[in-house]
Amino acid sequence: MQLAAKPFLKEVSVAPAAGTDLEKYPYNLPVVRKLGRLKFHADVTFFVGENGSGKSTVLEAIALALGYGPEGGTKALKLLKTTESVSPLSQSLKLVKSHERPTDGYFLRAESFFNVATYMDETGYLGGYGGSLHEKSHGEAFLSLLTHKLVGHGLYLLDEPEAALSPQRQLAALIAIHHLVHQASQFIIATHSPILLAYPNAKILRFDESGIKAVKYEDTEHYSVTRDFLNNYPRRLEQLFGSEE
Repeated sequence: MQLAAKPFLKEVSVAPAAGTDLEKYPYNLPVVRKLGRLKFHADVTFFVGENGSGKSTVLEAIALALGYGPEGGTKALKLLKTTESVSPLSQSLKLVKSHERPTDGYFLRAESFFNVATYMDETGYLGGYGGSLHEKSHGEAFLSLLTHKLVGHGLYLLDEPEAALSPQRQLAALIAIHHLVHQASQFIIATHSPILLAYPNAKILRFDESGIKAVKYEDTEHYSVTRDFLNNYPRRLEQLFGSEE
C-alpha cells in the first residue's frame, strides 16, 4: 500500500517538560490544557475563536516547532524583533509528520509582515515576491505572497491573512489557496473571515473555554453573526445603538 504524502503535518500534542509551571501562560490557557491530539486535514485546517482564545498562540508555537522564526517568512528568515514576546509553548509540542517532507513552506503573520517586507527590500531578495512588497498596498503584498512566493507541495501556516484583504481580495485569496491545494499543498490558517472559512471540505477547529472542537461552517459564529447582520442590518443597528442609549 502506497502511503499518502499529505498531510505533511498530521497532528500535534503538548508534552511539557518536567518542572514546567502549568499555571503560567500559555499552559494555563484552556485550549492548551485540553489540546489532546490535534489532528489536521490534508488540505486546509482553520483555527477560529474569539480574540484571546489561543488560536494564534498555538499556530505560532507550531510554526516555531517546525523551524520558522517568530516574525514569519521562510525558515531561512530569522528576525529578532519579536523574539522576547514569544511563548515557550513550541518547546513542549510533539509533532507527528508525514513520511514525505514538503519542498516549500511559509509562516505568515499579519502583524509582523511589514518587518518581513522591509527585510526583503533591504536584502534585495524580491524575485520570489514579484517585486518590492513596499511598493504594493498591504493587501496586494499579501496576494503577491500567495500567487508568487508560494509554489506548491508546501506546508503553509497563515495567521489572519484576511487582515489586509478586502472582501473581493479574500475571494482572490480563496482561488490562490485552492490552486496551491491542487499543487499538493497543506494549509493551517487562523482566521476570523467567514469568506475564507467557506473553503470546501476544510476542517474547522473552534477554540474556546471548553477547549478545541471541530465544527461545521454553518455552526461558526463567523457565519451565523455575519449572515444575521447582513439579512437584518437595519434592525440589528437599531438594537445595538438602542442598547447604548
